Amino acid sequence: MTALILARAQFAFVVSFHFLFPAFSIGLASFLAVLEAQWLRTGSGVYANLYRYWLKIFAVVFAMGVVSGIVMSYQFGTNWSVFSDKAGPIIGPLMAYEVLTAFFLEAGFLGVMLFGINKVGKRLHFVATLAVAIGTFISAFWILAVNSWMQTPAGYEIGANGQFLPGPSWWAIVFTPSFPYRLLHTVLAAYLTTAFAVGAVGAFHLLKDRANPGARKMFSMAMWMAAIVAPIQIFAGDMHGLNTLEHQPAKVMAMEGHYQSHPDGAPLILFGLPNSAEKRVDYAVEIPKASSLILKHDLNAPLAGLDTIAEQNQPPVGIVFWAFRIMVGLGTAMAALGIVSLVARLRGKLYDCPWLHRAALVMGPSGFIAVLAGWVVTEVGRQPFTVYGLLRTEHSVAPLDAPAVATSLAAFALTYFVVFGMGILYLLKLMHKPPQAHEAALDGSPIRSAGVTPAPAVLEGGAA
Repeated sequence: MTALILARAQFAFVVSFHFLFPAFSIGLASFLAVLEAQWLRTGSGVYANLYRYWLKIFAVVFAMGVVSGIVMSYQFGTNWSVFSDKAGPIIGPLMAYEVLTAFFLEAGFLGVMLFGINKVGKRLHFVATLAVAIGTFISAFWILAVNSWMQTPAGYEIGANGQFLPGPSWWAIVFTPSFPYRLLHTVLAAYLTTAFAVGAVGAFHLLKDRANPGARKMFSMAMWMAAIVAPIQIFAGDMHGLNTLEHQPAKVMAMEGHYQSHPDGAPLILFGLPNSAEKRVDYAVEIPKASSLILKHDLNAPLAGLDTIAEQNQPPVGIVFWAFRIMVGLGTAMAALGIVSLVARLRGKLYDCPWLHRAALVMGPSGFIAVLAGWVVTEVGRQPFTVYGLLRTEHSVAPLDAPAVATSLAAFALTYFVVFGMGILYLLKLMHKPPQAHEAALDGSPIRSAGVTPAPAVLEGGAA
């Protein structure tokens, strides 16, 4: 185990933990904004109850995301100091913009959002919630701008000492060829992650009490998101894949398992065991020429394989191949569940299908698994480069000894599993508690103070 392998493992471990929390908080912040907007529009205390319910969860998720993200910044200066030196003139300002815009916006309004409902009034409180939701999106914007520049570098100049320096236009650096597709795909993934987590919680409580109005409302809203956004995500993923084929063809070759070129149409390999030693996929289950149809929209279009890429520039095929199939498989399952829920809704059976609720409960973690699989495809598929085609990973690592990196990796693993394990258990405890069945305003006062008299069925915990 060399220092390079250990440094890569350490960063992968830390960022995998971290990625789970922003993927949840981005969607959850927007969900809270929708809940509060609906409460202001309708006066229904169901939305107020759900806002309070998910606000506690959001606070914990946001805190764990901040803490886990700080560690990565230090690793740039320790394990990856050479990369920081060479790419710092590009990466540094983009990261600073994220702090100066998104983080300050989130931090400035988060306190008002958490504690200010009885102090600033409901409309100003909604502005605070909206500001936090916008802040999470801006944060994703800048972080993905950084990552997209590393994937498809543009707008740079090479200095005398080998540093990447900004060119005449920062717009070219921010809006690289892959950035719009990567931003859309990632943000939609965050919304789906939140939708299926919320849907699983709603399904869990519906299985125990179908009449709980809060459980019904959150499940309904989550299934609307699944039915609408999951098909859009499939389309966005297809566009992203075509963009990747244009700018990072080796990554797509690894995703598809195409060791060899196919001059007369490439098959779509559904499953198999990549064999990099023999340059083939063993026990392949494939659809003839379907890969050419998807990637080139032509059954007979030729597709190049990894045999056209120098051996030292090829990404690891096995992990990229399987991570891609996990991501696509879960995305397909999400879309299928969304469509099934839509059929159940149209038949008036959305709240009366225990098998649908159990399926939604099983799919609760699917968004988290899918975003991790997508991250593996993106980052491992970029190897052996940190800046694609320009700076190799082996030339980016700091001159550290392997035992030093191994010690810090072990410390991180122990700390993360203890601290974040306890945090996740606390989140599950919060989710295990059912939402309130009675209606109350967002500030905790009876709903009648908001000028709305609830129906008796709702007061009694009946159907909403």
